[in-house]
Amino acid sequence: MISRRSFIASSTALAAASIHGRPRRAIAATSRITIGMVGMGIQNRGHLGWLLGQGGVQVVAVSDCHAKRLADAAATVEKQYAEEKKSGSFVGCAAIADFRELVSRDDIDAVVIGTPDHWHAIPSILAARSGKHVYCEKPLSLTIAESRLMVEAARAGNSVFQTGSQQRTEFGGLFRKAVEYVRSGRIGKVTRISVGVGGPSKPCDLPVESLPEGIDWDMWNGPSPQRGYNAILCPIDIHKHFPQWRSYDEYANGGLADMGAHHFDIAQWAMGVDESGPVEIIPPAEGMTGLRMIYSQGFEIVHGGPSGCTFEGSNGIISVDRGKIESRPGSILETPLKDSDFHLPVIADNHKQNWLDCIATGKRPVADVEVGARTSQICILANMGYHLRRTLKWDPAKEEFINDPQANAMRSRSNRAPWN
Repeated sequence: MISRRSFIASSTALAAASIHGRPRRAIAATSRITIGMVGMGIQNRGHLGWLLGQGGVQVVAVSDCHAKRLADAAATVEKQYAEEKKSGSFVGCAAIADFRELVSRDDIDAVVIGTPDHWHAIPSILAARSGKHVYCEKPLSLTIAESRLMVEAARAGNSVFQTGSQQRTEFGGLFRKAVEYVRSGRIGKVTRISVGVGGPSKPCDLPVESLPEGIDWDMWNGPSPQRGYNAILCPIDIHKHFPQWRSYDEYANGGLADMGAHHFDIAQWAMGVDESGPVEIIPPAEGMTGLRMIYSQGFEIVHGGPSGCTFEGSNGIISVDRGKIESRPGSILETPLKDSDFHLPVIADNHKQNWLDCIATGKRPVADVEVGARTSQICILANMGYHLRRTLKWDPAKEEFINDPQANAMRSRSNRAPWN
């Protein structure tokens, strides 16, 4: 296991490395992509199941600070590969408690990160700087400062970095269809997009419970403030639900960032501003919906309304959510797009497959790290608007607030040692 002192030394060395980072490892077309996985909760277990069915990859290491999840994930990998080989047994998946050991291994080409949000940035940055490709769950970061560091690390390490915003590839292509129709002008000039997702985060006030054996709680807290264990944050056993750490300031940015990382992403994509952001954030005087984000292009994104995205244009409305897409009038979607209309590039209809394809070709994936950073930022901006309850002026090019020292100070957080 890598010590904290060793981690600090290695992090300093990485930070001082050439701006070009390590050269991206070459992967022969006939070779398997070797993968390590960080965080073995419900989301990454789903990713693991898919990856184990792909002939072009091999999972060689898993990591978690929860001993039961770690052992279960490693056993799952070895059982699957034993069945493939029809050998009765397979030994070759390392079970690593400390992710720093995993991301430092030279035999790993790519890393999949499926941790709670407060643990997205550090593993991603270390993996990317070391020349590994990265698939990181959304929302990409906990803070605005982290999001930019993640982009810089990916570019420095020549990393193919996919954000887990899978509405860009999956769900029957419904979101892609909405984007194509909006960008083709089928509803005219869009002035408002309503995004129905959860509300802002809140301080964690959960009571302290007895810490179960096998959970490294100091590691789970990581860069966030140290607080006592509660099973709502980290279930004792292997779980089949999404834990509610996502509700609390210390670990996430609430439902705004949870599903907002999906739906705000689609809203910005459809408007062609997914590498930019709003210029003004206007929260309501009270309540947890109704916040408005104003864009210099002449439209606004409003937090609230039905689940998903509702695009309101001068000639009609398109609403899209998982499982449905509708228009008013209905004839808008009934009329096929022409060859001359806007069409997205044809890519795999599986988000991880798009990432693997881009690792092979060297292209940027559909939810590249810059896109993920910008989507994460607007979720954070909205959360800040609700917390501060005043209008914020934002410069998306400089990624800073205008004449607002208080808000600018909130773009980053002080990490707990040694993660600072």
